[in-house]
Amino acid sequence: MKFKLIADYFDKLEKISSRIQLTSLLANLISETDPSVVDKVVYIIQGKLWPEFLGMPEIGLGEKLLIKAISLATGISEQTVEDSLKSLGDLGEVALKIKQKVQSTGLSSFLGIQNKVEELSVEEVYEALSKIALSTGQGSRDMKLRLMAGVLKKASPLESKFIVRFVEGKLRVGIGDATIMDALALAYTGSDENRQLIERAYNLRADLGNVAKLLVTQGIESLKSVRPQPGIPIRPMLAERLSDPAEILQKVGGKALVDYKYDGERGQIHKKGKDVYIFSRRMENITSQYPDVVKLVEDHVNAQEVILEGEIVAIDPDTGEMRPFQELMHRKRKVDIQNAMREYPVRLYLFDLMYLDGEDFTTKDQLSRRETLKRIVDSTEEITVANAIIASSVGELEDFFFQAISEGAEGVMVKSIAEGSIYQAGARGWLWIKFKRDYRSEMADTVDLVAVGALYGRGRRGGKLSSLLMAAYDPRSDTFQTVCKVATGFSDQDLEELQRRVKEHARDVRHPRVVSVIEPDLWLEPAIVCEIIGSELTLSPSHVCCKGMVREGVGISIRFPRFIRWRDDKSPEDATTAQEILEMYKRQLKKIEERSEQQ
Repeated sequence: MKFKLIADYFDKLEKISSRIQLTSLLANLISETDPSVVDKVVYIIQGKLWPEFLGMPEIGLGEKLLIKAISLATGISEQTVEDSLKSLGDLGEVALKIKQKVQSTGLSSFLGIQNKVEELSVEEVYEALSKIALSTGQGSRDMKLRLMAGVLKKASPLESKFIVRFVEGKLRVGIGDATIMDALALAYTGSDENRQLIERAYNLRADLGNVAKLLVTQGIESLKSVRPQPGIPIRPMLAERLSDPAEILQKVGGKALVDYKYDGERGQIHKKGKDVYIFSRRMENITSQYPDVVKLVEDHVNAQEVILEGEIVAIDPDTGEMRPFQELMHRKRKVDIQNAMREYPVRLYLFDLMYLDGEDFTTKDQLSRRETLKRIVDSTEEITVANAIIASSVGELEDFFFQAISEGAEGVMVKSIAEGSIYQAGARGWLWIKFKRDYRSEMADTVDLVAVGALYGRGRRGGKLSSLLMAAYDPRSDTFQTVCKVATGFSDQDLEELQRRVKEHARDVRHPRVVSVIEPDLWLEPAIVCEIIGSELTLSPSHVCCKGMVREGVGISIRFPRFIRWRDDKSPEDATTAQEILEMYKRQLKKIEERSEQQ
């Protein structure tokens, strides 16, 4: 299969903002893809070489090395490439323009560079980029440079553009996983009716390339038999949120399992014989950060093969009390993990079971999963099943909630124990409901929003990007809808970090998955997730989240928003949804009305 086909389609996709058109065009690309490389093509569309859970290295070619590679491939000086980058602001576009100029003027012959463009195959490009990523040790920098220059020398101008963008991590074609699944259903089953089967398989085995390969080579029926597999993460089940305990109990049928919601890092733990793997909620392999957790699972979980979920919580080594989530960030060290373990010890609180010795537990009810989990875990102070009760009254729920808060937890998780209370991998629903502590404001809870734009400050912050345009995620349309602009709550260190993150994800035009009537100074890829708190939710004609759902022509915004922290543990699709924002607004409105009646 020729890489030119991918480049041609990427060029078309980049110019489209309609999701229906994006899906249709992507389905055409997938249907024209050779079945033998469909997994690789799906990874490329996702902007990666392999699933994150494999823990494989990134390509590791920064801007300076890419400039050198373009120079080597075209014979044009590095200074000229740099000047072009300053002018165009897109290194992929620079590669395209320079290759076009070199070929059209015959300059390549003059410089002694082969003018004839060879037809690159998908396999050839994928293999070269994989070699670049896997090249380590002494001499690896030169090896990466030679390999990259070699690919670009053979590539057409358009291929060069998207190869460079891929390496930079900035494809800019506006395709998310949801759109890829829609396109797979359309391309290989002729309609979107089988989309649910594709998503289910992806939820149980978070490798979209692998799911695509199964679909293409074995047909849609093969996806019905997909089961959890130790070593491949399951997409995590997500919860809705409410702050009224009576409403929470009503939603789950009047009786529920309630367990602590710990302020730690959610970990999905796989044990396969003697091997243990830990994946983050974003399905990245974080095993190396927690060798102590690996040892706890090896010693205290009685199973040959098992997939568990738990919260990894930092503990004060002097008092044994729980530390806040931020303390765990010290565990992200690449080296000296032994010292980090001593300074920031952890406990593991397990709360769910998805697979055990060949049996799929995602289809079993909540209480069955919990009872089996308790049976296979030898609890100690360092590893145990999350503290929980069965609550059937508001009083029981509130008492347990305040107990959780007093012991350092964020709140509680209320989980349905009714018939059908399965583990809904990859889904958000009312089987699980978050009941978190009140931050003593009209807005009863924080929200996790996605930065889609950045704006320059004034006065002391003049000339410096100092506020972010934030959006909620709407899974129905697979878009990010603006909610507010946040400019307060940033420390000096946060502001420096903001500059770095904005530079990494900046783009010239609005991303096709972003819905906004506000024009920021700089658009961003929807990739940065932040935790935000505000004084209240209010109607706004300037923001499009839930537009027209409360009042015609207006959306919902956050008044006086304040930055709390970066949420690197959450993907953009894990952010607070537009529906959650709407429900929060309705509850706030209800409380205001109740207070007015009392007065």
